[in-house]
Amino acid sequence: MGLPTADLLLLAVAVGGISLSGPLIAATAAPALAIAFWRNALAAAGLAPVVLLRRRARAELARAGRRTLLLSVGAGALLALHFGLWLPSLRYTSVASSVALVTTTPLWTTLLLRLLGHRPPRGVWAGSAVAFAGVLLLTGVDLSVSPGALAGDALALGGGMAAAGYVLAGDRVRRSVSTTGYTFLCYGTTAVLLLGCCLAGGVAGNGGLGGGYPAETWLKLLALTCASQLLGHSLLNRVVPALGPSITSTALLLETPGAAVVAALWLGQLPPAAAWPALAVVLLGLALVIRGEHRS
Repeated sequence: MGLPTADLLLLAVAVGGISLSGPLIAATAAPALAIAFWRNALAAAGLAPVVLLRRRARAELARAGRRTLLLSVGAGALLALHFGLWLPSLRYTSVASSVALVTTTPLWTTLLLRLLGHRPPRGVWAGSAVAFAGVLLLTGVDLSVSPGALAGDALALGGGMAAAGYVLAGDRVRRSVSTTGYTFLCYGTTAVLLLGCCLAGGVAGNGGLGGGYPAETWLKLLALTCASQLLGHSLLNRVVPALGPSITSTALLLETPGAAVVAALWLGQLPPAAAWPALAVVLLGLALVIRGEHRS
């Protein structure tokens, strides 16, 4: 039995939305953690009327078990940890190192599945490695041995691990809860935790959380919320039960070459020469993962 074509198309839309994240963040004049907070807070606020005003949605959350609620909150905490570790890593290490290490997510996903008793086929392992090699082809290997760079590398690596946990937790919750209910709980948790990080890190001072943002910045934050959060992450959570966490997390690697293409078309930043072959290698790796999961 083949994989559902509709879910594969939704996965492509999700990757496209997430690929807009980097260029939009680069074009938004606001602190990185504040951007992460607002994209989750605005998404949760947009979902709130759907969840709270619909009887079916309210009933679903009311009958959700303790385990489901804890997993949803845990997924939100892991997403907040992903943002909280990865974004600060860019201050200490190179962008190339940060991107390469944070995109180890599919490798950690496959390893966690193995630890949880699931035996991913060899094709999944091979495909994950090939897809990650495509990211390395684009970003290069630029690991430094300076203390500051090593700290940044560790933060980015932790961000990749947290993203793997986020995908796996979402896979478990989505088996019994709708995408809307789950993402409302998840994004709300993420927003609350990131708000705490902003307050603790002094980001809220001097208008850092929106006190002095111009209208253009708010429009970009809304675009980021709609494209990368509601279309991107929400559609990932929509398809993960059908496609599985291995395929979903491996597809996230397409964000790196995808963002390069978006930046070229929108911001006029020509992608490096390795962007197109890197995209081909990531797609090959994703195809191997899909084939391995299909055979299993």
